[in-house]
Amino acid sequence: MRKAFIIIAFLLLSVAAPAAVGADSLSAPQGKVVPMGAPVLRQLQERDSVLIADQLAYGFELRQVEEGTLIALPQWQNDERGGVLAVRDWVIDTLKVTKGKKGQPSLLDLRGEMVITSFDEGVFELPSIMVGRMSKDGVLDTLLFDPVNLEVKTMPVDTATFVPHDIKGQIRYPVTFREVLPWMGGGVLIAGLIALAVYLIVRYRRRHDPEYVRKDPPHIIALRELDKYRGSKMWAPEKQKAFYSGVTDTLREYMASRYGISAMEMTTAEIFKEMKDTDAPQDLLKEVRELFERADFVKFAKFTASDEDNATAVPVAVRFVTSTYQAEVEEEQNAVSEASDNQEEGGQE
Repeated sequence: MRKAFIIIAFLLLSVAAPAAVGADSLSAPQGKVVPMGAPVLRQLQERDSVLIADQLAYGFELRQVEEGTLIALPQWQNDERGGVLAVRDWVIDTLKVTKGKKGQPSLLDLRGEMVITSFDEGVFELPSIMVGRMSKDGVLDTLLFDPVNLEVKTMPVDTATFVPHDIKGQIRYPVTFREVLPWMGGGVLIAGLIALAVYLIVRYRRRHDPEYVRKDPPHIIALRELDKYRGSKMWAPEKQKAFYSGVTDTLREYMASRYGISAMEMTTAEIFKEMKDTDAPQDLLKEVRELFERADFVKFAKFTASDEDNATAVPVAVRFVTSTYQAEVEEEQNAVSEASDNQEEGGQE
């Protein structure tokens, strides 16, 4: 540490902090050198000794300093060769303020300190601290704090039992269940989200893809469509074409599903030529054929059917669907009954 004063001064105007003054403010007649005893040296880490790289506060304390006194602090310069180094520059704190009597200045207790450390082992003599104090009458006194020794230690090595070892590799600790648990939970969550996404996609396809949509039996579909044409609201001449087209197209689709013929692409004559070899009642086929021929006249020959003919169109179509459906049900029941009888006969044998 140089035994010179820096030109940074602090004017103690209040309890908060002192204010800096310039070099001209310190140009004053020299006073006396005042011995102040030992400075402050305290560890910032609570240890029973000072180890390498430990930090310490090194400074001084002044009691009963009149407000308005100027303080000049010494400058510390680190040695490039090592030793004791300054980590933080000077800081002055106000420890206590005692208000003076009426007309008298307040008295301040001050502490100034800097932070030092050392990266070398040994005993070091810390330089004495010389603080400049300028009183209000303009006299500059030098406050001298005695030098102290600092012993820096390192961790002791037992040379009697010490055995050098090679550098060890990285330690691999066993994986615990607590460490794996978050990954397991994340995996289960991702799997659940994937399963939910697949379920929603399949459900959507089954609702909107015709291949997955569950279809009603042909007779249910036909009866539902024929029910739309009940009543006389479509018997007007300008609506008869749509009326007969709807009824006959419904029957064509039913015949295609029930009997497996291409009724939608056939003419009336071709349809009933194919239907002649089916189990449909012949008298009912005759009524249905008359219905188809009347529809052809209405659609292609601009024929206007009578209200009596219109009234019988839907009932004939409904009767054809229900009669042929009942026949199919009876055939299925007979087939099941015969299969059951055959099983019983085989068991008795």
